[in-house]
Amino acid sequence: MKVIGHLINGKLTHSDTSPQQSRLQDLTNPSTNEVIGRVALASKATVEEAIAAAEAAYPTWRNLPTAKRVRIMYRLRDLLEENADKICELITQEHGKVLNDAMGELQRGIENIEYVCSAPEMLKGEHSKNVGPAIDSWSEFQPLGVCAGITPFNFPAMVPLWMWPMAIACGNTFILKPSERTPSCALFIAELGIEAGIPAGVLNVVNGDKEAVDTLLTDRRIQAASFVGSTPIAEYVYTTGTARGKRVQAFGGAKNHAIVMPDADLDNAVAALMGAAYGSCGERCMAISVAVAVGDDTANTLVAKLQAQIAQLKVGDGMDNQNDMGPLVTKAHLNKVQGLITAGIEEGAELVVDGRNLKVPGYENGNYLGACLFDRVTAEMHIHSCEIFGPVLCVMRVDTMQEAMDIINNHEYGNGTCLFTRDGEAARYFSDNIKVGMVGINVPLPVPVAHHSFGGWKRSLFGDLHAYGPDSVRFYTKRKTITQRWPASGVREGIQFSFPSNS
Repeated sequence: MKVIGHLINGKLTHSDTSPQQSRLQDLTNPSTNEVIGRVALASKATVEEAIAAAEAAYPTWRNLPTAKRVRIMYRLRDLLEENADKICELITQEHGKVLNDAMGELQRGIENIEYVCSAPEMLKGEHSKNVGPAIDSWSEFQPLGVCAGITPFNFPAMVPLWMWPMAIACGNTFILKPSERTPSCALFIAELGIEAGIPAGVLNVVNGDKEAVDTLLTDRRIQAASFVGSTPIAEYVYTTGTARGKRVQAFGGAKNHAIVMPDADLDNAVAALMGAAYGSCGERCMAISVAVAVGDDTANTLVAKLQAQIAQLKVGDGMDNQNDMGPLVTKAHLNKVQGLITAGIEEGAELVVDGRNLKVPGYENGNYLGACLFDRVTAEMHIHSCEIFGPVLCVMRVDTMQEAMDIINNHEYGNGTCLFTRDGEAARYFSDNIKVGMVGINVPLPVPVAHHSFGGWKRSLFGDLHAYGPDSVRFYTKRKTITQRWPASGVREGIQFSFPSNS
């Protein structure tokens, strides 16, 4: 049985620094719940070994010309494309998402690599000549040092590629701690990075649990940490890291609403909602989990059309691209989502489509849950306030767009949202006044492209800078401004006690 270990100082290791402390956790295939491997959980000592390797590699790496660092990114992009099928199989084996969905995730990661290749332009700084008498001033962006990334189970390829490629392109070294539920993909991509030319120690991967996370957050040698996961853990990561002087960005949970206006093209809106709500079994932080219908006529038609489409959904093993939706990641998460569905019924919501009794022939032990649809959900219900992270779409009914916007603006999360309409005035008002970080107009998953930045508002993000795009350059660098003067030789100057200015 395979053991997924760590990548430290350019070498794979399947055991802990101290063999007597080695801990292994079963890795299961969510389609069958069969054990397909074991993942090593790093001890504090193992994480510290990775940090030491990154710290030792930093002085040489930071002084390597940016263009040479970027050439490695070009080679990595090619290797990712050449190994795309294998990467997607690893994603599907451990997460469960359908292969086509895994390929879309990987492609988004590759697009981020392509953006990283423009690092020489983004790092070139600014220069001003003669800001004062014979005085020049310029600013430059310098790397921070050793950085860390802690990534979630649901995007094992894309989210790590949000982080470490830009970090190392900017001259930092990096420790990646992927989810212990889906570790193989991130480790394999890191190996491709080594094959592309990343020197030993520049990129390290440690698999682990809270012990590894806490070591990264408290070790003084780590200068910055990026995290993606649930809001309670994001808040913990942010407060723990910043309390120790680290730069931290921590992306938390979401409850993404789509408002459906009476003038919307309902057939297109339903098609969009199906993919946004049930794609990847709803295990996306940008999934649309609430559709707010303006007017009962709109709601009645919307629910009827959604029911018809749900009846055609194909659910099964993610290795079969004929399926639309695979299993949830673990049996424990399946039980959690089923419990929330039961709670919704008890609160008074109307479960118009119940996917809890779904059986997939040949995969009876898998973590399968059919698409579920609630109607007449209210803002006070727990299924509306919490992030379900499963194939559950809630329909709410309101009388006006403003009422719908108030529901969204009053929610603790502010990750993504969408408005379906044909009214340009309504769309402009919505975009300008909604308190959410990423907004779509007739676009249900408004995930920014690689040359923009990703991030929500409110309790969906702790920190000021968003992920990837221009913000990532600012996150992984610090600005230094140099002011320089060369007095003419032989000229004596008087003492000045006033604050320097050009007046």
